[in-house]
Amino acid sequence: MDIQNAGDGSGRLFVVEKRGRIVILQNDQLLPTPFLDISNEVDSSGTEQGLLGLAFHPQYAQNGLFYVYYIDPGGNSVVARFNVSSNDPNQADPSSEVGLLHVDQPYSNHNGGNLAFGPDGYLYIGLGDGGSEGDPLRTGQDLQTLLGKLLRIDVNSGDNYSIPADNPFASGGGLPEIWAYGLRNPWRFSFDSLTGDLYIGDVGQDSWEEVDYIPAGTPGGLNFGWSFYEGMHPYQGQPPADVTFTPPVIEYSHSEGCSITGGYVYRGSALPEWQGIYFYGDYCSGTIWGLLQAGVGNWQSKHLFDSGLRISAFGVDEAGEIYVAGLNSGNVLRLERQP
Repeated sequence: MDIQNAGDGSGRLFVVEKRGRIVILQNDQLLPTPFLDISNEVDSSGTEQGLLGLAFHPQYAQNGLFYVYYIDPGGNSVVARFNVSSNDPNQADPSSEVGLLHVDQPYSNHNGGNLAFGPDGYLYIGLGDGGSEGDPLRTGQDLQTLLGKLLRIDVNSGDNYSIPADNPFASGGGLPEIWAYGLRNPWRFSFDSLTGDLYIGDVGQDSWEEVDYIPAGTPGGLNFGWSFYEGMHPYQGQPPADVTFTPPVIEYSHSEGCSITGGYVYRGSALPEWQGIYFYGDYCSGTIWGLLQAGVGNWQSKHLFDSGLRISAFGVDEAGEIYVAGLNSGNVLRLERQP
């Protein structure tokens, strides 16, 4: 469900399994003991439920803190903090769990689940609209719920976290954690490690999948349109005249897939020809595309690979090389030059 590195110089990859485990790949070998196993705390019965996301604190090498997103036995979303074990760097301390956020889920799907630290040091959290079909509770545009949003919190102050002063609703008008809204199910977002730009793969409803883009330095408060819009197309309802929407930079129809999985901008060194390309894919078709901004507002997307996977996650290692995994595939693949 997720592939992360700890940024601690160890070269390890941490692979998140839906059932509630995090395992370690070191030197391309799977270590025999999981890094963390919280299967007894996780409901993984639904297609979109389970242990869904992982993020290591930017100072993980010093403080040993990491964060997970999972669905609990009640079907609700939990964001929690853990510590690495004090005597084994390949083992987390399961007793160190501290709950940061608990969000009730009205349905079993559209849980989001992505966690990522931004270049500003804040933790970003992706939440879907709560599920079913067509946003029946209209959460995407409702600023009094965390559903259908991208959240931004400061985990370095407060009891568990605090609200950054420049969050768009820090002083009112919406829940203070909200950074962006109008999202249906942001199944994977990531920051370009060079520029700080943010890319979001937002899963569509019946017809269109989209990539949303927030340039580094953009103030919070962007509205990506769901459920007034699916991709660039009107979906339901008449939007208020005074609301400004941010359209996706690229979309693709369900003739090419059915559910986008957001990826990463390539910043590795092994394949310099891919520099600056954003890799993203589709869960149903297994297609992997590359997206490039060739000038302001000029976006080009190209079909690159047919993976054969039900693509559930992309990842990068400490060197910036790209990885991809599929649900139930049992494999983690790395982008390499063909011999």
